[in-house]
Amino acid sequence: MIALTAAEIADITNGRLAAEPGITPASVVTDSREATAGSLYVAKPGENADGHDFVGAAFDRGAVLALVEREVADAAGTNFPAVVVEDAVLAMGALAAESVRRIRASRAAAGAAFTVIGITGSAGKTTTKDLLAGIFAAAGTEGATVAPQGSYNGEIGVPLTVFKADFDTRYLVIEMGATGIGHIQYLADMVQPEIGVVLGVGSAHAGEFGGIDNIAVAKGELVESLPATGTAVLNLDDSRVAAMAARTRARVLGYTSRAAGIGQDNSVQTGMAQADVVRAEGVELNADGHPEFELFLPGDLSQQGPTEYHVAAKLIGAHHMANLLAAAAAAHAAGIPGAQIAASLGTQAAASRWRMERTERPDGVTVINDAYNANPESMRAALRTLAELGRGRRTWAVLGAMLELGPDSIREHMAVGTQVVRLNISRLVVVGREARSLYVSAINEGSWGDECVFAETADEAYELLQAELQPGDLVLFKSSNGIGLRHLGDRIALPPHATKDSPERSAEGTAATATEGSAQL
Repeated sequence: MIALTAAEIADITNGRLAAEPGITPASVVTDSREATAGSLYVAKPGENADGHDFVGAAFDRGAVLALVEREVADAAGTNFPAVVVEDAVLAMGALAAESVRRIRASRAAAGAAFTVIGITGSAGKTTTKDLLAGIFAAAGTEGATVAPQGSYNGEIGVPLTVFKADFDTRYLVIEMGATGIGHIQYLADMVQPEIGVVLGVGSAHAGEFGGIDNIAVAKGELVESLPATGTAVLNLDDSRVAAMAARTRARVLGYTSRAAGIGQDNSVQTGMAQADVVRAEGVELNADGHPEFELFLPGDLSQQGPTEYHVAAKLIGAHHMANLLAAAAAAHAAGIPGAQIAASLGTQAAASRWRMERTERPDGVTVINDAYNANPESMRAALRTLAELGRGRRTWAVLGAMLELGPDSIREHMAVGTQVVRLNISRLVVVGREARSLYVSAINEGSWGDECVFAETADEAYELLQAELQPGDLVLFKSSNGIGLRHLGDRIALPPHATKDSPERSAEGTAATATEGSAQL
């Protein structure tokens, strides 16, 4: 975090200073349990608790200043040092915006580069963010790379990511989620990205947005925010994303694994704009389900045509091609040499939890836990990967509901049930009433008896799996984050009482909680 005094914080946030003006926090936290010596603790009312109730706990752990919506006193009646603002979350955004402005100005004055990359899309944001941060880190450029923890991608998570940056930061990677039109514009205004990546427009959260066309409107806010000197990185395999080329004044860099309509100069016409293209050819999955392909990158001024590199990725599933190509395109736009991009993509496995996370149990059962989030597109992709990897093995699909699909929910769940049967998945376990239409659809398609089972709760599913999994079985867990099947997947993957490190944060209603850890599109 860059140094900001309490007086500066009050000025930036239009707040009232109720502390010594020279207090200078060293970090920002929104969970009192994370406070350390020198922290600024941000308190706000939450759905389940009020952050103001934990101001004292934050100071007990070393906080020196609070950002509050009302003053809070200790047991003796003395108010804790604070900046009092009307809205703590908006105040965080203002502090983040000023931090980015000062870092950019300071580095420019010193002749040092600073690049902000924004990433949005209905699926794949976190994986793409992790890949891109890995490329930057491996490139060994002067200055640090800062990227979000977990899936911090909303009005709380983006400022928390910014606060990790300082004057030594070279690349700032920002994941941008939304639950409505205008949200990404707010985040883009905050960080002013030079590179904007749009991964896809899916049907997840269509109910909240009022339809998939509104999702496209929201996602396109990122490319609309880019400067003329910036680069819009667009998925040409998604027609709604490709159409965003007409919504930006920035250079357009497309990416595709279909390679249709690519000219000899490695460019393609996308609506109103001519786009350079990053593309993959010869995509195949190896025996472990990892994509291998030839990566083509646009040539630079010293080259007459595109450059080609072989990539053998470590991610599981063909659906990760979009993430791999998006990261490659964004890194290319940022000036990373192609050889370094390809080399890094060939070494990176999933860096964040519950994204096609593979565990080999000692008894020969393979668990793939992809239950961090789910929508119809990612559900279909995960099931296809299960079928491809499971040739010659007994396959299990343990599925829960896809949330926030609006009026299309029953139809989309039924489509998944039909797909499970048509892919010849050996066993289907549907967990929870919200997904019952998926179970009914599988039954109607011709899966009955013990092939298809409905479990009311995760505990019921656990008992079934514990009793019936056999050596050699391959089991996939997939649901929306709010359903919690990722935890069932952990119980099945790990010995009793074992745990894995998790990037999630429990919350006081103040931290980056469900919306930062899962729900934003």
